[in-house]
Formats: sequence, structure tokens, C-alpha cells
Amino acid sequence: MSQEITILKNGKLPGHLLQELIDGLPKGFVDERLLIGPGLGEDAAHILFGESTLLAKTDPITFATDRIGWYAVNVNANDIAVAGGTPKWFLATLMMPPGSTESEIRGIFTQIGEAAQEIDVQLAGGHTEITPAVTQPVICGFMLGEAPTGHTVSASGAKPGDSVVLTKGIAIEGTSILANECRDALIQAGISSSDIDAAAEMLTNPGISVLEDAQTAVLAGGITAMHDPTEGGLATALQELAFASNVEIVIDKSAVNVLPLCQSICEALGIDPWGLISSGALLATVQSEYADAVVAALRDAGVDTDVIGRVESHADGKTGSSVYVQRDQTSSPIAITTFERDELARYFENDP
Repeated sequence: MSQEITILKNGKLPGHLLQELIDGLPKGFVDERLLIGPGLGEDAAHILFGESTLLAKTDPITFATDRIGWYAVNVNANDIAVAGGTPKWFLATLMMPPGSTESEIRGIFTQIGEAAQEIDVQLAGGHTEITPAVTQPVICGFMLGEAPTGHTVSASGAKPGDSVVLTKGIAIEGTSILANECRDALIQAGISSSDIDAAAEMLTNPGISVLEDAQTAVLAGGITAMHDPTEGGLATALQELAFASNVEIVIDKSAVNVLPLCQSICEALGIDPWGLISSGALLATVQSEYADAVVAALRDAGVDTDVIGRVESHADGKTGSSVYVQRDQTSSPIAITTFERDELARYFENDP
């Protein structure tokens, strides 16, 4: 019998498929210096390198073409930051479609250089070409960073009893992209031009970088896990963190800051903000006795922060991962909504 062919939709691979592919990799040569390798929910590789831990991350940018170079640096730096490290060196493969101009490429290089300079990162190499394989600019970024050995953070460290913390709110990146790309539709839906302009500026204010958030949280102490909620939004990030740590997480929905502009734009376009790409927010778990100190340190640094939930033990000795949401602290938890792919991709493809 012929095997059924599954056509995948645009966006990152479904989590179950990704983990299945990782689990199926050959189990041959093992370098014990690789402390953390590929895994669902893990944001960066951790490699023992001399007296430090080398952190490595690669992530492509396939949209937001007007600021693609700036995006590439910052989203890759975020994943080094949530690993408890400092981003240091950036490499980029830039692929441009036929018909691209010299000025377009110069503009992207300028963006990369300026973004790297802002966070003290050095451009260490890469590759650039014109190719019919793409129809718009695509950058595959590769960031290297470092951290003191024994002081890194992963998505797999959450423990029962921990508090769950979220900075800034959701969904900064998705809201900004929708404001930039869907202006006419938003105006037709009754969103004011001033609100659309303000939403478009969320890319830089409050911004999609979590470098300061992560560094401040780690210095405050008690951080057990951190994750960068990108594609699939906060809901997917919570599920990935729960999977990586093999824990149960319960979230108080009323404590999650859905940013007002995000809420109004999502309502206008029929989008669920919980499944919308959310770079700019830091998701972390922290030992409960340190939670107040972490929140206070972040707020003192000017970063809006709230405790949004807790990590719990599995009931009846069960294993596995799960995420539940309760309307408030007195209501019964229900399973969190699972998003097959990011709400942004669903909207742009007119997929109900």
C-alpha cells in the first residue's frame, strides 16, 4: 500500500514532527562537550569550550523585508540571551531574488551592522548571493555567544513549585507586523491611523529584544528556565517549555498582559493573540522564593513584568507535559489552546 502523503502548511514544523525527526537522528559519534543539543523548546546549543560554554543559534528571517537585517541580528541574539549568555559573533547567509539592486543589498548590510553595534556583537562572516530559489530577501542568521560554564539556562530546567514570569506582554512582534502589512484592512475594520502607527512602532518600542530582560532576570537570581515565545505565540512557547522540562504548567489568564493595541488589532482581523508571534516577551520560570525579587528587578529596569502562573507536579504520578489555563485564580483549569501554526501565517493565507 502507498504511504499517505501529508502536505505541510507554511510556518515552523509541528512540534511532534520536529521531535520525531530529532529522535530519529543517527546515534553514532557523541561529543561529550555538547551539553545541550537539538530538542523541542531548546533555543540554543550549549557546547563546552575551554573555560566557557559556547552558545550557538541559527534562525532565518523570511518576512519583514523592510527591516530584515535588523530582525536577523535581534531574533538570533534573543535565543542566546534566554540561554543565559551574551551574544558575541554573528554570521549571515543572505539570499536575494533576481532583479535585486545594489542599493537594496547595501541597505540590508547597513541594518545588520547597526543592529550588531547596538548590542556589541561583531559580524564574523557569512555568504551573499542572488538566486531564483527565493522571491524575496531571506536571511539565515547564525549567532554565537558565551556564558560561564555552570551558569547557563535552558528550557528544560523548570521544576514543580516554580513561578512563571512574563515580561512586556503579548504580542509585540505580531502586532507590529500586522500594523505594517495590513493597514488598509485595519482602517476598514475601524482601527485609527494613529493606533496603526503606534502599533507599527512597537517593533522598537517596547521592542523585540529580550537581551536586557534575560540578563536582568538572571542577575536577580532563582531563574530555572527561559524561553523566547516566537512562532506560535505564548501558547506554543508554554507547551514547548512544559515539554522540555517534563512538567505541568498552570497559567492565570487574567494575569497575562495582552497589550491593548494587540488586542484591538487582533479582534479587528479575527486573530487570537495567544497564538501570534511574540518576540519581545521573555517567558521564564523562577524559584518561587525569588519571584518577587525577579519581578522587582525587571520593573526597576523599566521592563513590565508579571507572575502569570505556576509549575506543578503531575497528578497521580503521571509523566509527560501539559499546560492549563484558568480564567482567574479561583476558576477550574482547562487545557490551553493548541495552534497548528502561527496566527500570522494563518491570517496571511486566509485559512479559517
